[in-house]
Amino acid sequence: MELSAVEDLLRAVGAGQGGAMVVCGEAAIGKTALLEQALEAIPQARRLDAAGREFETELPFTALHELCVPLLDGLDSLPGPQRAALEVAFAVREGAAPDRFRVGLAVLGLLTGAARERPIVCVVDDTDWIDDASAQVLAFVARRVGDSPVALLFALRGPVASGRFAGCRCRR
Repeated sequence: MELSAVEDLLRAVGAGQGGAMVVCGEAAIGKTALLEQALEAIPQARRLDAAGREFETELPFTALHELCVPLLDGLDSLPGPQRAALEVAFAVREGAAPDRFRVGLAVLGLLTGAARERPIVCVVDDTDWIDDASAQVLAFVARRVGDSPVALLFALRGPVASGRFAGCRCRR
């Protein structure tokens, strides 16, 4: 059941429709293996990965940076305020803490821009351990990729954290 639900989402991405899904369950029950198997449904996709790490939960934007590094050559395609916000978030330029809305729009722009070449699948493992700034931005993006060939897959222990990924389908 769970495998077919993830595969259905990935096939939709291959057909140009995006979405997000949270795969929930206890530690070591095979969430990561399920996502790996499901990814075979869309071999043409570009895969981007990030993983939460307990020792980085206090460092803002670390998981987001890990996910977006392969797309940073597309920074110049973003509107100036979005580009600047992302550059500050990723410590490429100096500045005050960036507006998370602008960071979210920038990441959405990077993903949808890259998805014009081929579908994008973002896999975020150990989502429980990603920093709050990354979680907020990724949840924002996840709720807005419906019209683009972009999928976000989150592996999470236990239930979906209150509010963090509201609007994403959760499969157990």
